Amino acid sequence: MNQNKTSFRKDFILVLKGIAMGAANKVPGVSGGIVAFVAGFYEELIYSLQKINLKALTILIKRGRSSFYQYTNGRFLILLFLGVIISYFSVSLILDHLIKNYEMQVLGVFFGMIIASLYFVYFQLEKWNFKTLCFFLLGLSVGLVIMLSKPSTENDNLLFVLFCGIISVSGMTLPGLSGSFLLLLLGNYTLLLVDAVNAIYFTLLDLVQLNFDFIKDASRMKLLQLSVVFTLGSIAGLVMFSNLLSYVLKKFKQVTLATIIGFIAGSLGVIWPWKTEVYVKSDLETIQYNSVGNPIIEYYDYYLPNILSSDFWFITLFIILGLLIVTLLEKYGVQKK
Repeated sequence: MNQNKTSFRKDFILVLKGIAMGAANKVPGVSGGIVAFVAGFYEELIYSLQKINLKALTILIKRGRSSFYQYTNGRFLILLFLGVIISYFSVSLILDHLIKNYEMQVLGVFFGMIIASLYFVYFQLEKWNFKTLCFFLLGLSVGLVIMLSKPSTENDNLLFVLFCGIISVSGMTLPGLSGSFLLLLLGNYTLLLVDAVNAIYFTLLDLVQLNFDFIKDASRMKLLQLSVVFTLGSIAGLVMFSNLLSYVLKKFKQVTLATIIGFIAGSLGVIWPWKTEVYVKSDLETIQYNSVGNPIIEYYDYYLPNILSSDFWFITLFIILGLLIVTLLEKYGVQKK
């Protein structure tokens, strides 16, 4: 009985970790990989995903599902990604609302989480030398280039959406590199992580009610088609990135950690709470909107807050909250190692 309770508790906690990863992946500038890294299951995630290969397919055909399940660490992956899926249709929807109405507070929490993550990942590195410093600067440079890049316009071409799917999972596999922010730069964040997810959600509700009228809705069907292509790209990206990262973690762990630290440091500016959006305007100085009615962002104008203002200290409280969340995650992860 106690063993069953312990097993259920572990499974439930793993689902919660997946929910946390899914929520982090949804926020532009935040990487779900950071949650995995700080909570202590990053390497297990990468090595488990790396097992999804031709050998696994051979095992499935010759030995059956049980051997395939054991070889790929199926229980871990299924429960974790169940949490990610749950997050996309629950926590992520709440986050969409919070970001829209309380953006500075949400960014403050995640800014604190990134700072704390940077601190804990830093101490994973055994020593600094010329090589690790070079790779740190490389990661930092890439992070800064991504931060300073201007968002592109929305593009629903299927090949481009497939590419977006491959790119978007980088945040799950590589701490510090935000897949959702890359989607924002590619112009398809709202299309693929808001509109498409909402289309799936409402379609599932319709199916439960045996309502098939959505089939006549051209806009809904287009979004569902984009969701399928995006999902296929995400699966391909997961397999590709996990195989690459499992190799470099085994062969070049220290320089990989140094690069990750650089990525995280470079990504800090992306979620700096004190910034304003500058929108694309036409010749008549009117704001331009994309196909779903959202204003098109040209760039972000960052500014330093007034430390004497009450707003500064109010946002600072949310930053401290983010620091505390990651500190608790890290302590729990260390205990479970």
